[in-house]
Amino acid sequence: QKAAQNLKAITPIKFHISSRTDSGVHALCNAAHLDIHRAPGKAELSGEQLQHSLNCQLSPEPIRILSAHRVPSTFHARFSALSRTYIYRLLLGCAHHSQVPVFEKDLCWAPAGGPLNIPAMQEAAQFLLGTHDFSTFRSLSSDTPFQSPVRTILQLDIQPSSGLLSHHYEHRGLQFWEVEVRGRSFVYRQVRRMVGALVAVGQGKLAPHHIKELLEVKDPLAFPANSMAPASGLFLKAVEY
Repeated sequence: QKAAQNLKAITPIKFHISSRTDSGVHALCNAAHLDIHRAPGKAELSGEQLQHSLNCQLSPEPIRILSAHRVPSTFHARFSALSRTYIYRLLLGCAHHSQVPVFEKDLCWAPAGGPLNIPAMQEAAQFLLGTHDFSTFRSLSSDTPFQSPVRTILQLDIQPSSGLLSHHYEHRGLQFWEVEVRGRSFVYRQVRRMVGALVAVGQGKLAPHHIKELLEVKDPLAFPANSMAPASGLFLKAVEY
């Protein structure tokens, strides 16, 4: 919004963002809409002009406008979204957090305790697919009494991935895995709690069927203590319209 002050609109410009992310969570791609009211006689901005102007102002910040398009007045970045896709990056093979490659710092989670049982995690993930009451998988917040805990998970895959510059440390036996989750919307910290529970399954602290039981109990306080995945490994990958 500060960058948009340079557009010389006659009314303040407010960005309506598609998805809020916790502090420490990354966004590979997010979406927002804004209304720009120019002074009479001033030409309308094209998408390319808007993108260039904002990015010039944003150059010191870790954010860039990837594209800009004119949309109908009925469009809303948040409420028009059909689905949102998140990925969570896991790093296996680190005996200690000091072994995380320097270029991966704050971009993944290296759970302690040795290798994970990936097939057990994949089995457990199946219980989370579909429409459920995700009360157990949401953190309590001031919005909790006003939000329905019922959400639909359209996709949940756990698959191998590559790290940044991974060819430089292949000899160290490090493995990257991604948990990819797609749904229309999510309750507060839902993805981080789901990933944390799946990692607990991979570590043998929970059995796959315990994920089903956590869903059925519908109680945020039933979630295993200290099991939520940290923010650093989570990325908003895409918002679909």
